Amino acid sequence: MLLKRFVQAAVAALAVVAVAPAPASAQQVLKVGSTPTGIPFTFLDTKTNTIQGIMVDLVTEIGKDAGFNVQIEPMQFSALIPSLTSGKIDIIAAAMFITPPRKEVVDFSDPIYTYGEGLVVPKSDTKAYATQDDLKGETVGAQVGTAFVDALKKSGLFADVKAYDTIPDILRDVNTGRLKAGYADYPILAYNLKQGGFPEVRLVDGYKPVTMGSVGIGLRKGETALLGKINASLAKLKANGTIDKILDKWGLKAQG
Repeated sequence: MLLKRFVQAAVAALAVVAVAPAPASAQQVLKVGSTPTGIPFTFLDTKTNTIQGIMVDLVTEIGKDAGFNVQIEPMQFSALIPSLTSGKIDIIAAAMFITPPRKEVVDFSDPIYTYGEGLVVPKSDTKAYATQDDLKGETVGAQVGTAFVDALKKSGLFADVKAYDTIPDILRDVNTGRLKAGYADYPILAYNLKQGGFPEVRLVDGYKPVTMGSVGIGLRKGETALLGKINASLAKLKANGTIDKILDKWGLKAQG
């Protein structure tokens, strides 16, 4: 009788073990490619040695809402798409325009922020540049891999379009007078110049941008479930004011 009760108790214990819920699995971690030189969208914070900025704040908030953690992977802008398509990263969160050629290679989220190129020249150059035609025949610079460098080359206006790895490299050459003019993301140029590191450079106020675009989050082709989650979270964060707060934190005006 005692043996029978022991066996029954053991069976009952096993049954409890069998139906007990498994421990919650660790939250999915997605690798996010960001650049160290795209302030205020992304940049290297030398105090913490981490990538910070609008797109980092945004993808972190999206992760909280959509149920994944993010691991930021710093890399040059030109390496973002190859790193995504080769599987080294899962998401691109940087100042990357949604363009038709890029959409052939990667998928993008809904647009996040829209702007065009800004023009910088040496402060000693006081000419009022309104259009690209005003610099016809000159040598200008733009960042490699951006929509701006391709558009400038295709325009046929310039003697040469020098491709630079980073926007600070462009600013450095304009600051020293080695480059007549540089084109790059307007918000990034404005933020860099506000920091005072390039005192001999001015951002041309009256210049009218030619290449307008919207920044989006990049994903590998076919990641439809993840894309759906990101877009749903973006819509929610826009509706509740989170995106506006992030933009305001980094000195950009919210868009209607």
